[in-house]
Amino acid sequence: MNMEKNILEKGFSKLCTAKAMSELYEANFKQVSKYVHATSRGHEAIQIALGLQLLPQDYAFPYYRDDAMLLSFGLEPYDLMLQLLAKKDDPFSGGRTYYCHPSLKDDDKPKIPHQSSATGMQAIPATGVAMGMQYKELQGLDDKTLKDLPFVVCSLGDASVTEGEIAEAFQMAALKQMPILYLVQDNGWDISANAAETRAQNAFEYAQGFHGLDAISIDGANFTESYEAIEKVIHTIRTERRPFLVHAKVPLLNHHTSGVRMEWYRDDLEEARSRDPYPVIKQQLLDDGFSEKEILDIEYSAKAKVQSDFEKALKQEDPRPEDLFTHDFVPTPITEEKGTRAPEGSDKVVMVDCALFAVEELMKKYKECLLYGQDVGGRLGGVFREAATLAQKFGDDRVFNTPIQEAFIVGSTVGMSAVGLKPIVEVQFADYIWPGLNQLFTEVSRSCYLSNGKWPVSMILRVPIGAYGSGGPYHSSSVESVITNIRGIKIAYPSNGADLKGLMKAAYYDPNPVVILEHKGLYWSKVPGTLTATSVEPSADYVLPFGKACVLQEIWKQENVETITIVTYGMGVHWAYNASGELGMRDQIEIIDLRTLFPLDEDTIMKSVKKTGKCLVVTEEPSNNSFARALAGKIQEECFKFLDAPVMTIGSENMPAIPLNSTLEQTMIPSTEKVKAKIESLFNY
Repeated sequence: MNMEKNILEKGFSKLCTAKAMSELYEANFKQVSKYVHATSRGHEAIQIALGLQLLPQDYAFPYYRDDAMLLSFGLEPYDLMLQLLAKKDDPFSGGRTYYCHPSLKDDDKPKIPHQSSATGMQAIPATGVAMGMQYKELQGLDDKTLKDLPFVVCSLGDASVTEGEIAEAFQMAALKQMPILYLVQDNGWDISANAAETRAQNAFEYAQGFHGLDAISIDGANFTESYEAIEKVIHTIRTERRPFLVHAKVPLLNHHTSGVRMEWYRDDLEEARSRDPYPVIKQQLLDDGFSEKEILDIEYSAKAKVQSDFEKALKQEDPRPEDLFTHDFVPTPITEEKGTRAPEGSDKVVMVDCALFAVEELMKKYKECLLYGQDVGGRLGGVFREAATLAQKFGDDRVFNTPIQEAFIVGSTVGMSAVGLKPIVEVQFADYIWPGLNQLFTEVSRSCYLSNGKWPVSMILRVPIGAYGSGGPYHSSSVESVITNIRGIKIAYPSNGADLKGLMKAAYYDPNPVVILEHKGLYWSKVPGTLTATSVEPSADYVLPFGKACVLQEIWKQENVETITIVTYGMGVHWAYNASGELGMRDQIEIIDLRTLFPLDEDTIMKSVKKTGKCLVVTEEPSNNSFARALAGKIQEECFKFLDAPVMTIGSENMPAIPLNSTLEQTMIPSTEKVKAKIESLFNY
């Protein structure tokens, strides 16, 4: 055997520790099962073989059964037990998330960005880290002092490899040749469904379909075989900068989780126990000259450490109620409007150009800034020309096309942000955002909160939205009610070019995730009545803070004169402005342009409604169950005693989709005429 004795000894010690933890949890089941947990029992050898070889510059995305891997990173049983018991001092999440759902940013250990419950969703953020590493190397932003180039480990259970998002991650890693290792631990089970029921092939066989993704299959229950195989793979990735998949066959020797007991459904337990990695590594120590007493001493020491750490963890305090309200966002430096909004002598430009120029200015100033999405590359520059000339100016490594992979586009930003980059990404139409919502909700929006503030995701997601020019049912939708129901993200919806540029700049400097909804009907002001969406282009240093609404047509309350407030955003601002003008009532109608849907400027809204006494909320979305209807309810609740009429809403008709035919489209969505009629009915209430 060629393995150094100290590695074998360390591996055995970590395995004994993980095994002792699993046994202690089972022996104290009633005490520890308040919160669900899973353990690595049976998987320890491959996890430790990998974990011992990672360096502090590497990134790891463990899955929920990887407590042995975490021990091999240098974490103590006590650290893991604080999370097991959801204690205040849980170093990963402060008691917010499950056992073995780590997030770590220690200088002396591999970096672990936040991830969800890791049933495949972590593959895209992990691949995003590898993409970020590659980008930094291409741009000269990497750490030149490192002797060993960093790489990423994405740990997966075999059942998760059937997820569609896994294919997106593998595809991009193979296509771009990224430095990532996908470790698939194959124990043959989902929960109660086994591999024969759910998989056409194992992960090693599946990987053959991705040209450029090399794969090997090993016995993951054999420590020395695993260590030596992983050692070769890691050397290949560090030197050749390309992806690899290791398929490790392992037995599952404990319950799926503490809440789903193996004896309820397993019929292979004896066979699984025959492949236990513990006696295998124990024999390897004996073969290498360790005595029985030395082995017993290691085992005893591990058990004593686990027992001691458990007793200490039990005594630690739980989070306090006020701890709930921390780390939802990192404070942003942009808190007030700065710069010149309308420089003298400048011409007006269309809204799409304000966004284009904002991105160009950011890319000139910051090499960490890059843009990617479908069709934004050099040949087209975006289907709305919103990225025109950027690839030519900054190169194909900074502005590039992705496959049709909304989940990857959104979720990869988690990894890109984790390595210090600032990605600006695009979903081509709001109608296409649905495949990306899993990543936006599960990974992007929760990263800061569930990592206790360690891993905020700093990204911008641009989403062309709204009905325009007979776009039909797949290019016209409004989706803000879904997006505003995702907590942990900021959302802009500007109505003009100057706001779009200022908000884009604010979003770049914001350390949190931002979604910018950009109405494509306002991009060029081709829709009649939208010329006011054009703007004198603000200066390069212009920033507009989130959560500051704009008051158009500010009015004062007059005795015996009916007044109303219209609260709106995006295209609704133009319908409201034109309607009030055509009615000749601009001195009686105060329009609140929200500009951002979250944070929401409630103070400005309520102050206006309390002054005018009546309120209309205008949206392009169907109004039933919408953001607008919820906002109307909030206004009614806070302003009830000041109101002279119910708070009303107007939106699109409550139909499933926007039809292609132009007559049907116009029948479906609001317009200046429809808003006028609603205003009149509210005035006459």
